This record gives sequence, structure tokens and C-alpha cells, in this order.
Amino acid sequence: MDSKEARWLLQEKYQGRITPAAKQDLTRFKAGEPVDYLIGFVEFAGCRIDLSQKPLIPRPETEYWVLQAIQELKKDKRENICCLDMFAGSGCVGVAILKHISKAHIDFAEKEQRFKKQILLNLKKNDIPLKRARIFTSNVFSNVKGKYDYIFANPPYVATTRWKSVQPSVAKYEPREALIAGKDGLLYIKKFLKDAKNHLKLKGKIYLEFDSPQKKGIEKLLKKFGYSSWQFHKDQYGKYRFTVIT
Repeated sequence: MDSKEARWLLQEKYQGRITPAAKQDLTRFKAGEPVDYLIGFVEFAGCRIDLSQKPLIPRPETEYWVLQAIQELKKDKRENICCLDMFAGSGCVGVAILKHISKAHIDFAEKEQRFKKQILLNLKKNDIPLKRARIFTSNVFSNVKGKYDYIFANPPYVATTRWKSVQPSVAKYEPREALIAGKDGLLYIKKFLKDAKNHLKLKGKIYLEFDSPQKKGIEKLLKKFGYSSWQFHKDQYGKYRFTVIT
């Protein structure tokens, strides 16, 4: 058990008191349940992201590129910036964009009904006017009709061949459907890239997260589907983690 995380749990949720409920949470923590689920939220790019519906827990690697995207959007001269948060999950990406970019509007696309509730809750908890967002059910682009200035995508990308190397707490407690993506991990990325360019406005950009070993495979897909320009970027740990496509 990580005693630092245990102390954080007690302090954040129980003000340091060892109550019966705190003892139950500590037991669950010792059994491997992620501390973020037990506390019920995670800090992400200046937002508090509620996790009550047990979505994928937002990662620091995702926060890293989202913060970079926010800096780019701050320089965007357009009066209204229309964005899509694909594979939205908790909504952390879109919520962070809305929190920092007052002229942004976000469509959240998510196939799991319970995560749609999660996104709505996170908009409310971060004081985002609901008129700046739409949430709808979509399996990749199945129900997406519009075109966007920016598309943000953090798809499932764990290859089944790498599932055994996934942390036990992640495999046991986090939603498998938000992680697993076929033998090579490219199942959803392939579906996404096939249609994404059709939903991108002129001079629009795509931010796509992926697993570092998939870089070559993604480059092949970008060429196959007719994209003309992209750049791969490393995360804060020195691993290729996202690509910006224009």
C-alpha cells in the first residue's frame, strides 16, 4: 500500500479522521481499488473531474497534451471555436477546454450512457454553462453530423497482446471498453482516422492520443486515409503519446 495515497485519501475525504466509512475505504484501497475512485474525483488541467460513474481515470499524459492544446486555442483568432471531444468518457478533455477557452463550444461524443451522465455532472461541477456543450451517443462518428475546428480524441488503444502487462488495479476496476482495442490496439484509431477528416473544417486540427509502440502503425493509417500533414509529440515521460494532424 502506498502510505502517501492512503494519507491523501483520509485527509481529502475524511479530514484525517478514522471513521467506519474511512476504514471501509482503506480496506478497498488495500485490495487495489484506485484511490481516485475512492476519493471520487481527480484534478485535471485546472478542473475537478468527478468519477462517480467510474469512467476511465484521466491520466497525466492526457493532461499534458490537453494543456498544450489549450495554449494553442488561446492564440486562435476565431470568435467561435467549434470542437469535438470524441471517446469523451469523463469529459475531462472537453471540460478543460471549455474552462480555459471562453469562446469554445464542445460536442461530447460517447457511446456509454452512464458516461453521458458523468460528462453532464462534470460540466455542472466546473460551472460550465450547458449552452456551450452538447452531449450525444455516438459509436465513433456514427451520430456525428457537423464539422469542427478541433477534434480531440483519446480512444481505447491497449492491444490485447499487452493486456497482461496492464496494472492489476486498472484491469480490475477501470472500464475495459475504454481500454481494449483489438490485437494491435488500433481498432478504434483506425475507425476514427477513416472518418475524422470528413468532420474537420478547413485549417482544422486533430489531437489524437495513442500508445508509443503504435507510432509507425498510425503513420501508415494517416497515409492510407489521405491526410497530408501531421506531427508526433512525446509526453512528459519522453514517450511518443499524441499526434497533431492538419
